[in-house]
Amino acid sequence: FSEQLSRGEQQLHLLAIGLVVIAVALIMTPAATHRQLDPCEVTLKFIRLSTRLLLLSMAPLGVALCLDFYLVARVILQSSAIGWWTAALALGLVGLWWVLPRWLRRRTRQD
Repeated sequence: FSEQLSRGEQQLHLLAIGLVVIAVALIMTPAATHRQLDPCEVTLKFIRLSTRLLLLSMAPLGVALCLDFYLVARVILQSSAIGWWTAALALGLVGLWWVLPRWLRRRTRQD
């Protein structure tokens, strides 16, 4: 780890892990809340909260995935072209997680 990554890259990896922790906490909050408050009822308020937290978790998770992909690929491939692959990964996540759902929603509303 310390031989393959510079001090800055190690800090970048730590940031990525921290972002994963934040994303997991946001994703797990609805389940923990639901089980402790009222496990037999699903309210519209709960669905809205769950949706917001899930959507909020996607940004730190996406950034963390891209950061760690970049670092691992750089160590394995030892190439500076990894930035392009990381950008492609980021665009893919944005496309699948934000653009595609909005496009499908718009398409469904038109039908």
